[in-house]
Amino acid sequence: MKRTIALALAALTATAGAAAANSYLPFTAKTQDRDSVIELSTVRAASDGVVEIYAYNSGEIGDLLGTEDVFAGANADVRVNVGVRPSGDVIALLKVGGQVVDQQEIDFR
Repeated sequence: MKRTIALALAALTATAGAAAANSYLPFTAKTQDRDSVIELSTVRAASDGVVEIYAYNSGEIGDLLGTEDVFAGANADVRVNVGVRPSGDVIALLKVGGQVVDQQEIDFR
């Protein structure tokens, strides 16, 4: 029984690592015009997941501003509507299987 649990945990850990290795946000999204839609271009995900945009000031993650579902593989022209123009910078988190597998700070011009 203990061996089965250990093998299951090892498999889960390996899967999480693979999801992180094959999932990422584009580097091109780093600087944008201030708008209510955050444009991320192509997001790659190892399996279905979500991009979450949060307020990000002084290195602290703040309120959730918007989300967009992504699917396994390449997701072209991902755009996240955050409702209103952010007053400061934001951070995009890519989550696959409930785990953050990549993040990208986004500065505004």
